[in-house]
Amino acid sequence: MFRPAYSLTARRLALGAVAGPALFTLSWLTLGLISPGYTLFGHRFAGYSPVSQPVSGLGLGVTGPYMNAAFVVTGLMLAIGVAGVFRVAAGPGSRTCAALLGLSGVGQALCGVFTLERMLPHTLGYVLAIGTPVIGFLVAGRHFRRLPGWRRFGTWLLAGGPLTLVLLVLFFVTFEPTPGGAEDGVAGLVQRLGIVEVHAWFAAMGVLAFRDRARARVSVGGRS
Repeated sequence: MFRPAYSLTARRLALGAVAGPALFTLSWLTLGLISPGYTLFGHRFAGYSPVSQPVSGLGLGVTGPYMNAAFVVTGLMLAIGVAGVFRVAAGPGSRTCAALLGLSGVGQALCGVFTLERMLPHTLGYVLAIGTPVIGFLVAGRHFRRLPGWRRFGTWLLAGGPLTLVLLVLFFVTFEPTPGGAEDGVAGLVQRLGIVEVHAWFAAMGVLAFRDRARARVSVGGRS
Protein backbone atom coordinates (compact mmCIF):
# COMPACT_ATOMS: atom_id res chain seq x y z
CA MET A 1 0.00 0.00 0.00
CA PHE A 2 1.33 3.45 -0.90
CA ARG A 3 0.97 6.23 1.66
CA PRO A 4 2.50 9.49 0.38
CA ALA A 5 2.51 11.12 3.83
CA TYR A 6 4.69 8.33 5.20
CA SER A 7 7.22 8.53 2.36
CA LEU A 8 7.49 12.30 2.78
CA THR A 9 8.06 11.86 6.52
CA ALA A 10 10.88 9.37 5.92
CA ARG A 11 12.52 11.69 3.42
CA ARG A 12 12.30 14.63 5.82
CA LEU A 13 13.77 12.56 8.64
CA ALA A 14 16.71 11.75 6.36
CA LEU A 15 17.60 15.44 6.33
CA GLY A 16 18.77 15.01 9.92
CA ALA A 17 21.88 13.45 8.39
CA VAL A 18 22.46 16.80 6.64
CA ALA A 19 21.43 19.22 9.37
CA GLY A 20 23.43 17.47 12.12
CA PRO A 21 26.82 17.73 10.39
CA ALA A 22 26.04 21.31 9.32
CA LEU A 23 25.25 22.30 12.91
CA PHE A 24 28.36 20.60 14.25
CA THR A 25 30.69 22.19 11.70
CA LEU A 26 29.24 25.64 12.32
CA SER A 27 29.59 25.10 16.08
CA TRP A 28 33.28 24.17 16.17
CA LEU A 29 34.18 26.80 13.60
CA THR A 30 32.43 29.59 15.53
CA LEU A 31 33.38 28.51 19.05
CA GLY A 32 36.97 27.90 17.99
CA LEU A 33 37.26 31.55 17.00
CA ILE A 34 35.97 32.91 20.31
CA SER A 35 37.37 30.38 22.81
CA PRO A 36 39.76 32.04 25.31
CA GLY A 37 41.16 28.66 26.30
CA TYR A 38 40.30 26.14 28.99
CA THR A 39 41.68 24.19 31.94
CA LEU A 40 42.13 20.41 31.84
CA PHE A 41 43.59 18.33 34.67
CA GLY A 42 45.09 21.41 36.27
CA HIS A 43 46.78 22.69 33.11
CA ARG A 44 45.64 25.99 31.66
CA PHE A 45 45.51 26.22 27.87
CA ALA A 46 45.79 29.93 27.12
CA GLY A 47 44.00 30.31 23.82
CA TYR A 48 42.66 27.65 21.50
CA SER A 49 44.32 26.26 18.38
CA PRO A 50 42.18 24.27 15.91
CA VAL A 51 45.41 22.92 14.42
CA SER A 52 46.84 21.30 17.52
CA GLN A 53 43.86 20.88 19.86
CA PRO A 54 40.87 18.55 19.46
CA VAL A 55 37.31 19.71 18.95
CA SER A 56 36.51 18.31 22.40
CA GLY A 57 38.63 21.05 23.95
CA LEU A 58 35.78 23.40 23.13
CA GLY A 59 33.63 21.30 25.45
CA LEU A 60 35.52 22.83 28.40
CA GLY A 61 35.66 26.40 29.67
CA VAL A 62 33.18 29.10 28.68
CA THR A 63 32.38 27.44 25.35
CA GLY A 64 31.66 24.11 27.03
CA PRO A 65 27.85 24.29 27.38
CA TYR A 66 27.44 25.27 23.72
CA MET A 67 29.87 22.73 22.27
CA ASN A 68 28.56 19.89 24.40
CA ALA A 69 25.00 20.75 23.38
CA ALA A 70 26.14 20.65 19.76
CA PHE A 71 27.66 17.21 20.32
CA VAL A 72 24.42 15.83 21.76
CA VAL A 73 22.03 17.49 19.31
CA THR A 74 24.17 16.51 16.33
CA GLY A 75 24.33 12.92 17.54
CA LEU A 76 20.56 12.74 17.90
CA MET A 77 20.01 14.34 14.49
CA LEU A 78 22.45 11.91 12.88
CA ALA A 79 20.71 8.90 14.43
CA ILE A 80 17.31 10.16 13.28
CA GLY A 81 18.69 11.00 9.84
CA VAL A 82 20.20 7.55 9.40
CA ALA A 83 16.88 5.96 10.36
CA GLY A 84 15.16 8.10 7.72
CA VAL A 85 17.74 7.22 5.06
CA PHE A 86 17.22 3.50 5.49
CA ARG A 87 13.43 3.81 5.59
CA VAL A 88 13.72 5.36 2.14
CA ALA A 89 16.55 3.12 0.91
CA ALA A 90 14.96 0.01 2.36
CA GLY A 91 15.88 -3.52 1.39
CA PRO A 92 17.54 -6.66 2.75
CA GLY A 93 20.07 -5.60 5.35
CA SER A 94 18.84 -2.02 5.70
CA ARG A 95 18.19 -2.43 9.41
CA THR A 96 21.75 -3.66 9.96
CA CYS A 97 23.07 -0.63 8.08
CA ALA A 98 20.90 1.72 10.12
CA ALA A 99 22.06 0.16 13.39
CA LEU A 100 25.74 0.33 12.46
CA LEU A 101 25.68 3.91 11.23
CA GLY A 102 23.31 4.99 13.99
CA LEU A 103 26.06 4.12 16.48
CA SER A 104 28.04 7.02 15.07
CA GLY A 105 25.34 9.39 16.27
CA VAL A 106 25.24 7.66 19.66
CA GLY A 107 29.00 8.08 19.98
CA GLN A 108 28.83 11.75 19.11
CA ALA A 109 26.17 12.34 21.75
CA LEU A 110 28.33 10.53 24.32
CA CYS A 111 31.16 12.97 23.60
CA GLY A 112 28.85 15.77 24.71
CA VAL A 113 27.64 13.99 27.83
CA PHE A 114 31.18 13.02 28.90
CA THR A 115 33.76 15.76 28.35
CA LEU A 116 37.53 15.35 28.14
CA GLU A 117 37.57 15.36 31.94
CA ARG A 118 35.93 11.92 31.70
CA MET A 119 38.55 10.61 29.31
CA LEU A 120 37.55 6.93 29.09
CA PRO A 121 33.84 7.32 28.19
CA HIS A 122 34.68 10.33 26.04
CA THR A 123 37.22 8.33 24.04
CA LEU A 124 34.69 5.51 23.69
CA GLY A 125 32.23 8.02 22.26
CA TYR A 126 34.83 9.26 19.78
CA VAL A 127 35.69 5.73 18.65
CA LEU A 128 31.99 4.99 18.14
CA ALA A 129 31.45 8.24 16.25
CA ILE A 130 34.40 7.87 13.89
CA GLY A 131 35.30 4.19 14.22
CA THR A 132 31.98 2.48 13.49
CA PRO A 133 31.67 4.12 10.05
CA VAL A 134 34.85 2.24 9.06
CA ILE A 135 32.70 -0.91 8.95
CA GLY A 136 29.37 0.82 8.53
CA PHE A 137 30.33 2.54 5.28
CA LEU A 138 31.46 -0.76 3.79
CA VAL A 139 28.25 -2.54 4.76
CA ALA A 140 26.08 0.38 3.65
CA GLY A 141 28.03 0.73 0.40
CA ARG A 142 27.27 -2.87 -0.52
CA HIS A 143 23.62 -2.28 0.37
CA PHE A 144 23.34 0.87 -1.76
CA ARG A 145 24.96 -0.83 -4.74
CA ARG A 146 21.93 -3.11 -4.93
CA LEU A 147 19.47 -0.22 -5.21
CA PRO A 148 18.60 1.57 -8.47
CA GLY A 149 19.71 5.18 -8.30
CA TRP A 150 22.12 4.51 -5.44
CA ARG A 151 24.72 2.28 -7.12
CA ARG A 152 27.26 4.98 -7.93
CA PHE A 153 27.08 6.42 -4.42
CA GLY A 154 27.40 2.92 -2.97
CA THR A 155 30.58 2.36 -4.97
CA TRP A 156 32.09 5.60 -3.70
CA LEU A 157 31.01 4.82 -0.13
CA LEU A 158 33.01 1.58 -0.24
CA ALA A 159 36.10 3.80 -0.36
CA GLY A 160 34.83 5.76 2.63
CA GLY A 161 35.54 2.92 5.06
CA PRO A 162 39.31 2.66 4.36
CA LEU A 163 39.66 6.45 4.15
CA THR A 164 37.99 6.86 7.53
CA LEU A 165 40.28 4.21 9.02
CA VAL A 166 43.38 5.99 7.70
CA LEU A 167 42.29 9.32 9.19
CA LEU A 168 41.35 7.70 12.51
CA VAL A 169 44.74 5.97 12.81
CA LEU A 170 46.53 9.15 11.74
CA PHE A 171 44.77 11.09 14.49
CA PHE A 172 45.86 8.65 17.20
CA VAL A 173 49.40 8.69 15.78
CA THR A 174 49.61 12.49 15.90
CA PHE A 175 47.72 12.95 19.18
CA GLU A 176 49.84 13.26 22.33
CA PRO A 177 47.81 13.06 25.57
CA THR A 178 50.02 15.60 27.35
CA PRO A 179 49.67 19.37 27.89
CA GLY A 180 52.65 19.98 25.64
CA GLY A 181 51.34 17.67 22.97
CA ALA A 182 47.99 19.45 22.91
CA GLU A 183 49.68 22.79 22.31
CA ASP A 184 51.85 21.63 19.41
CA GLY A 185 51.48 19.33 16.44
CA VAL A 186 48.63 18.82 13.98
CA ALA A 187 46.32 16.39 15.79
CA GLY A 188 43.47 18.92 15.87
CA LEU A 189 43.67 19.45 12.12
CA VAL A 190 43.80 15.70 11.42
CA GLN A 191 40.80 15.11 13.66
CA ARG A 192 38.80 17.78 11.86
CA LEU A 193 39.61 16.23 8.51
CA GLY A 194 38.28 12.91 9.80
CA ILE A 195 35.11 14.46 11.23
CA VAL A 196 34.37 16.43 8.07
CA GLU A 197 34.99 13.35 5.92
CA VAL A 198 32.61 11.18 7.95
CA HIS A 199 29.96 13.87 8.15
CA ALA A 200 30.18 14.51 4.41
CA TRP A 201 29.18 10.90 3.70
CA PHE A 202 26.22 11.17 6.08
CA ALA A 203 25.12 14.44 4.50
CA ALA A 204 25.32 12.90 1.02
CA MET A 205 23.12 10.00 2.18
CA GLY A 206 20.57 12.42 3.56
CA VAL A 207 20.42 14.47 0.38
CA LEU A 208 20.06 11.38 -1.83
CA ALA A 209 17.31 9.95 0.37
CA PHE A 210 15.39 13.23 0.39
CA ARG A 211 15.52 13.41 -3.39
CA ASP A 212 14.64 9.75 -3.95
CA ARG A 213 10.86 9.83 -4.15
CA ALA A 214 10.68 6.58 -6.11
CA ARG A 215 12.52 4.56 -3.45
CA ALA A 216 10.39 6.18 -0.73
CA ARG A 217 7.25 4.84 -2.41
CA VAL A 218 8.74 1.35 -2.78
CA SER A 219 9.86 1.26 0.85
CA VAL A 220 6.33 2.05 2.05
CA GLY A 221 4.76 -0.63 -0.08
CA GLY A 222 7.32 -3.32 0.82
CA ARG A 223 9.08 -2.48 4.07
CA SER A 224 11.99 -4.67 5.16
